[in-house]
Amino acid sequence: MDDATIWLVIVVLGVATYLIRFSFIGLMGGRDTPEWALRILRFVPVTVLPALVAPAIMWPAATGGETDPARFAAAMVALVAGVVFRNSVAGFVSGLAALFLFVNAF
Repeated sequence: MDDATIWLVIVVLGVATYLIRFSFIGLMGGRDTPEWALRILRFVPVTVLPALVAPAIMWPAATGGETDPARFAAAMVALVAGVVFRNSVAGFVSGLAALFLFVNAF
């Protein structure tokens, strides 16, 4: 691609991102958010975090895209700990500890 095409893509994506954010901040500013929207927005962190973490677990770059049993097992430990304790910090810490243990075991 030439420089003009790259800059055109950057500008178009920047404007699109601005408009998406403005639709929530600028147009809704000063108004109460409807109850139905608040109910939906409560689930955003719960859906975004797994979407960010799943590729790093299933296809980690460190292993060339091959699933690593240690990472997968540590993710399952973190998931169970998070569900049992209903605490994201407990899930995070248990996942880190499990990864440390499983990396040395596998």
